[in-house]
Amino acid sequence: MEEIVPVSADNIQECIELYTKVFNDEPWNETWTHEAAGERLLDLLHTPRSLLFSLSSHGRLAGLVGGNCKRHCGGTTFYLAELCIDNKIQGKGYGSRLLTHLERELKSMGVQSIYLLTMNGRQAEAFYNKHGYVLNKNRIVMAKSL
Repeated sequence: MEEIVPVSADNIQECIELYTKVFNDEPWNETWTHEAAGERLLDLLHTPRSLLFSLSSHGRLAGLVGGNCKRHCGGTTFYLAELCIDNKIQGKGYGSRLLTHLERELKSMGVQSIYLLTMNGRQAEAFYNKHGYVLNKNRIVMAKSL
């Protein structure tokens, strides 16, 4: 049995644990602490116009998806900040179900588009391509170390 519910104070700790586990493992190999992951997800949860959902399967957290809406001159865009699925069950459709749920919610709210950042040439890029996401040739990512 699967259930998709909004993330709240009741289930945020479980989401923080999953987030830390997923992104500290292959292929990301990042160095998230529980505290840093908690700050990131709590910040997202409390961002105005945010949506954050978790998916549980057979009583266990399988993944989460979230981000926030931003108004632009031509309408509203959703910035997809996070999508993660438990490493042990990736490739079984959980990410697709979460993304589809999010897209339905956004359409019902009148959101016109979604944008996201991910590493190129990796599994995540192929996942988003499969779901109709394309490289935006009008935008680039720029960064500066401080």
